[in-house]
Amino acid sequence: MNFSEKLKEIRKKEGISQEQLAERIGVSRQAITKWETGKGLPDVENMVIIAEIFKTTLDELLMDSITQAAPETSVYTSETIYDIDREKHFDVNIGSAATILLSSGNDEKLHIKLSSETLEKIDSIFKIKLDEKKNKLDVICLNQNKLSRYEAEESLTVEIILPNKYSESCEITASVKLLAIKNLHLNRLEYDGDAEHVLISDSSGSLEFTAKTDYEITVDKITGRLDINQWKAKAIVHIPEKNIVNVLNKGRKCNVYYTKEGKVIECENTVDSENEISVSGIFSELVVDLTI
Repeated sequence: MNFSEKLKEIRKKEGISQEQLAERIGVSRQAITKWETGKGLPDVENMVIIAEIFKTTLDELLMDSITQAAPETSVYTSETIYDIDREKHFDVNIGSAATILLSSGNDEKLHIKLSSETLEKIDSIFKIKLDEKKNKLDVICLNQNKLSRYEAEESLTVEIILPNKYSESCEITASVKLLAIKNLHLNRLEYDGDAEHVLISDSSGSLEFTAKTDYEITVDKITGRLDINQWKAKAIVHIPEKNIVNVLNKGRKCNVYYTKEGKVIECENTVDSENEISVSGIFSELVVDLTI
């Protein structure tokens, strides 16, 4: 079930009309109609409001549909496809964007797709520059028209598909509202930058996030490691209680808390688990929120 179907179903189940939902969110009724007919997606802020109204989570609203929804809702696109013939480390610098969709693909190609509902000349505004070395490929998204950070974070979606066969590791530098990682399988991913919300599903390997700002991460399960390296910041990791793993404090003057249904609880590490969540850095806080 995709997002539009889920929204329509839960709205009707709760007995709320389109007009009532629009008023609570602060949008027009036409916007609700657009979302429920699959002709558009709410921005991240409105998505969070919807999740709060219906007492659900972002992953439940988005996980099954986010990769399918982006092509349908985006009008203007520009795609770069590059053949890969050996194992590579990918160093990707995106800059600012609204959303990054990251996954592994079955072919032997790197796909970088830029899309937007509003940037008509997207292929002239942004250019993908590639610099290949023996075991490394640098990927830079050049903002040729000097689009402001605010405009990019309101309008640009970047879909990155790494070749599963040749992806050893990947480093991404970016500032986004939403980072969605789905079906990603590689040894190591390093994300350096801002991301208001992070969604992780059906993925494996070591995932490391580094920032001086807060993170809110929703994950279905940990298969490998999730490392959060922050300086004077807070990370909230939402994970199903049945999939809880070892949680380690590797930081300096960092704190770790567990919560469930909004209350702080006591929780012990599991036994003989190779999978883990860890916090490092200085003066940071990790909240592991156990969901049902």
